[in-house]
Amino acid sequence: MSFQTTALPGSAKESNAPSNWLSWLLVSFLIYMLLAAVGAIGSGFKAAAGSDAKELFAFASNPGIALIVGVVATALIQSSSTVTSIIVGMVAGGLPISIAIPMIMGANIGTSLTSTLVSLGHIRNGEEFKRAFSAAIVHDNFNILAVAILLPLELLFRPLATASEYLAGLLVSDASASMSGMNFMKVLLTPASDILKASVGWLPGIWSGVALILVGIGLILIVVTQIGKVLRTLMVGRAMDILHTAVGRGPISGMASGTLVTVLVQSSSTTTSLIVPLAGTGVFSLKQVYPFILGSNIGTTITALLAATAISGATATVALQIALVHLLFNLLAIIVIYVLPFLRQIPLVMAETLATLAQRNKAYVAGYIGGVFFALPLMVVGISQWL
Repeated sequence: MSFQTTALPGSAKESNAPSNWLSWLLVSFLIYMLLAAVGAIGSGFKAAAGSDAKELFAFASNPGIALIVGVVATALIQSSSTVTSIIVGMVAGGLPISIAIPMIMGANIGTSLTSTLVSLGHIRNGEEFKRAFSAAIVHDNFNILAVAILLPLELLFRPLATASEYLAGLLVSDASASMSGMNFMKVLLTPASDILKASVGWLPGIWSGVALILVGIGLILIVVTQIGKVLRTLMVGRAMDILHTAVGRGPISGMASGTLVTVLVQSSSTTTSLIVPLAGTGVFSLKQVYPFILGSNIGTTITALLAATAISGATATVALQIALVHLLFNLLAIIVIYVLPFLRQIPLVMAETLATLAQRNKAYVAGYIGGVFFALPLMVVGISQWL
């Protein structure tokens, strides 16, 4: 009997091992398909627009409209990783960096809708809802403040565009030198790229390019969703362990754990969805949640950086550049806002004030969501058109 008792756990581990290996193989395949999908979007834009790619994006030549495109697209798709991967592909196809940067910033705002919706699960318990809602909207408030400060600076002085262009030039040139002129990623992705192009090759003229764009976007939506599901199955237990052991130790530990958890589950929406209920039940305070959520902003940039490796040729540098913009924007936002005490408190004060109002009257919840994700974008469009 004792032999059977001790053998059972071992046999369970052995039976789980093949399952884990299959899951990791699936993750590898999905990442491969993500890279192929991003490459397909770039190829599709080139085929559809040819040498007139810049004219294709003339409708979004205004940074304000580009910002709103990023907000709305991410709010609808509920994945900044997906939107930024699509933007990387669009840049490779000719979208100007000056338009892509506000889109990237908008994606940061749009992704914070998820945590706000998650907090509504606590709406029946007044005090619990107040804690959960404040933890959720501190993400919105920080991202909106970051855009309000950094977008005007970017339009005036171009710090993100300049720094990312310099870094991308170093990384791409170093990669080219080390590979001795051989493009490994292009060779690796050629079979999948050929299949995707062949699937729409029967369409006439520019329609094959348009269809390839749609196939690429659809494939990214499916792949990012599936990667999230598989990684959550593999990692969510470890992610919760990281939450409990690291979040309460201090700001640096909180940011590091937020970054790590987001990299593990490949979704800042998932990360914030994990932390908001814990804040609602009182496990973590708003001040503890705050740096953790900022870490999730950094962790979510890994997908776009990964997607940029799918781009080869003359557009490889600009594709990597816009992915680096996403990373630099989030790092700079933390440096500017969180490090400076008088700015650090603004998202906290706004979150606590709005949560108190929402606890008293639930109409403030509808007003907040409608204002931030609908009225505010329309106002920005109106102001940008007037200017």
